[in-house]
Amino acid sequence: MKTLLLLRHGKSDWDADYRGDHQRPLASRGVRSARMMGSLIAAMELTPDRVLTSTALRATSTAALAAEAGDWSVHAEPEDGFYGQGPEVVLDVASRSDGDRLLLVGHEPTWSMVVRRLTGASVQMKTASLAVIELMIDEWSDLPHSRGVLTLLIHPRRFFGSEWDPGS
Repeated sequence: MKTLLLLRHGKSDWDADYRGDHQRPLASRGVRSARMMGSLIAAMELTPDRVLTSTALRATSTAALAAEAGDWSVHAEPEDGFYGQGPEVVLDVASRSDGDRLLLVGHEPTWSMVVRRLTGASVQMKTASLAVIELMIDEWSDLPHSRGVLTLLIHPRRFFGSEWDPGS
């Protein structure tokens, strides 16, 4: 069995000075949410064996902040195929992975489309949302043609104001 985690990048800063969509940074809320989700992933014992991230700044920042907060030993690998691509490309890239638990960090609407493609569930992946999909496959190479079960869909906003709030 394999576990696929999909993490949408944190809230981006539309008012920041940046060159093009690819370089848009995280807003302060996005930074807090990325850290929150990294800690939560570790606390739920879902620390990934491998992390692939979109090359967009807001995604690479989300991946790095989550790994730091979760104290993961694995570092995110930038993947050109996640920015502006559809679910087929994402699944193809992920199918060349290894390990048992894979985290992908990227964008909407692609992440919702990947969830629907693998599970049949219609979800909205808000910023910094995490979807966890259990797949009944032994090899990642089977991913593009597999089906799974959405076991968790969570948004960090549910935890702000609780003991999980990294800003408190």
